[in-house]
Amino acid sequence: MNGLPSLRRALLVASAFATATPAFAQSSDVLMGPAPAWVETVEPVAAPDDARGMVFLRRQVTQVHLDGDDQHTYSMTQAKLLHPNALELGNVALTWNPAAGPPTVHSLRIYRDGEAIDVLADNSFEILRREDQLEAAMLDGLLTAVLRVPDLRVGDELEMSFTVPSNEPTLTDRDFGLLMLSPEPPPGLVKLKLSWEDEDDRPQVRMTQDLEQFVTRDDRAITIDAVSASALTPPRDAPPRYQWQRILEFSDFRNWSDISARFDTLYDEASTLSAGSPVAEEAARIARSNDSEMDRASAALELVAKQVRYIYVGLNQGAMSPATAEETWQRRYGDCKGKTVLLLALLEELGIEAEAVLVSNNGIDDGLDALLPSPGLFDHVLVRAVIDGQEYWLDGTMPGVVIPSQRPVLPYRWVLPLADGGSALEELEWAPLEKPRNTVLYEIDARDGVDVPANIRQTTIVRGVEAFGEYMRFSSVTDQQLENAFRNEMAGSTGWDSIDSVTWRFDKGEQASVLEIVGTGMPDWDDHGEGNVSLTLPGGGFNPPSRRQRDSGQDQQAPYLISDNYACHVTTVRLPTDTKEENWSFNSRFDTQIFGATYRRMFDLADGSIRMIRISRTQHNEISPDLAERDNGRLADFNNSMARIELDPDDEFSGWDFRGSRNQTVPATYEVDWLEDGSACDPNFGYAS
Repeated sequence: MNGLPSLRRALLVASAFATATPAFAQSSDVLMGPAPAWVETVEPVAAPDDARGMVFLRRQVTQVHLDGDDQHTYSMTQAKLLHPNALELGNVALTWNPAAGPPTVHSLRIYRDGEAIDVLADNSFEILRREDQLEAAMLDGLLTAVLRVPDLRVGDELEMSFTVPSNEPTLTDRDFGLLMLSPEPPPGLVKLKLSWEDEDDRPQVRMTQDLEQFVTRDDRAITIDAVSASALTPPRDAPPRYQWQRILEFSDFRNWSDISARFDTLYDEASTLSAGSPVAEEAARIARSNDSEMDRASAALELVAKQVRYIYVGLNQGAMSPATAEETWQRRYGDCKGKTVLLLALLEELGIEAEAVLVSNNGIDDGLDALLPSPGLFDHVLVRAVIDGQEYWLDGTMPGVVIPSQRPVLPYRWVLPLADGGSALEELEWAPLEKPRNTVLYEIDARDGVDVPANIRQTTIVRGVEAFGEYMRFSSVTDQQLENAFRNEMAGSTGWDSIDSVTWRFDKGEQASVLEIVGTGMPDWDDHGEGNVSLTLPGGGFNPPSRRQRDSGQDQQAPYLISDNYACHVTTVRLPTDTKEENWSFNSRFDTQIFGATYRRMFDLADGSIRMIRISRTQHNEISPDLAERDNGRLADFNNSMARIELDPDDEFSGWDFRGSRNQTVPATYEVDWLEDGSACDPNFGYAS
């Protein structure tokens, strides 16, 4: 789905162990030559006799240099190979985009028994013109040069050094990126350096506090020297922003508004249509066929999603620059950038206010407001429009059944709208899910008795990203193929003797995938003798949540992340007609909040059936360490028992009369349209108003 370069591709990431770094280049050749004059010479450190692990880094240097016009990255690694697995480092690969400048290799040597062996004297790089990610619908235009170092042995030292232009071709006048010291580096020397030609080239710089112990500064550089740096582990179960460790950022964008304005110009130009454009004709057709703004916006989104297939286009300057709307429509393929400008052009013709918005699909936007402004922190772009006076999100890379929604499909935390004159970062406030991601309805018709197979109906309603995943899988096969697949998988499995029918549909209005399986099976009744039987209900049990606890060396003040969840399980058992309702009982109701989530289980009996509903829903996406400690102490009381019902002909159960301060009437699976009316799945369902 990504149409903008990922963080790894757009930013310079200097890990604590790498023999090759992604590179960008204008030429299809690999040049050979000496290191640039601005490169600092670093002497290797001695490898101890008792060195262990895969390698020992005698020296690893990554230096980024800014000179006003260009940004270059020098990389140099000399590693002693200590383990057979380290021989894989002899498969050297350089990858670059032919739009920024040629890579230059300075050295490739083997050191053995005091002798330096020049690998390039008798070997050369082979350039592969291929698309490594074609199967993922990505045309990135990158070239790869490979060289397999011959006669490499355990105990050798392998040295490689090279320089590449690392500025983004779309933004050649801007410098931005980062340097990173790995949280778990191999033993040895790692040097990271950011340097600039003169004071006019000095960028904004920000680094995490954990780097300060390794840093030295002067007027034209910031240097990080680390020798066998200790491992650094982010606090367990903390939000993603706490994983931002040992990182130095640099950027000469003044603020986020600066990025917004720069990219708005690109998207405005790409979405502007020429006279008589075929895209304008499509917009006119949509306008003739639809009266309301919502219908027109939905039709435009459907056109882009269905009629323009997704292919990431990063050729030349395409990593950040969008193809035009007309070019995307003529090709009938495009990435998120191309689909976005096409959608913007259609909406403009339809008179619907809309803007492009940069987002992160990689989930690295938590804490984005605390970082330096950098376009490389975004990997996706979509549209936000004002329809009938309300804001809606439209993503043309989603399947063709997607409709405008008031919240994005993915849970973005910070987004950057593109606007003339610029826009600041915008926070999308987290809120509990309004509808269950998963609703599972399970109906057992045991009216004929406990000693014969029952009719079973299982319905699963899925929403969110998972629903679109099911749509992509299930809509591409015939009804018969789908039914055969489920028959083969489920017939004879626990609870099923035969499958009578399998039906699936995608409800566009509810944006939900609905799968229904009907068949027969023998419920797993436990016979306790003298007419006493019991049954464990499917979907009725809770797994206890995990303890929230951290190692003493980790940040104890960081909040705990609670994963987004909302699930509703409804089970109905139609009781044998030869039994009395008052002789049936259940094991336990359940109603608690722990670790920021609600867990609730209710039972009811009516109309000859026992109804059970189980609800779990995340109410807070983060909780404090104090709350986590309190709830750790409550875990022993968490009722994680399975839901059970029991028939005892000699006992009348009074629990069905329990109401207390709430009315716990539970609807049966067949009494409610659970797709459109999920009110019984609300954690507050049944409480007195």
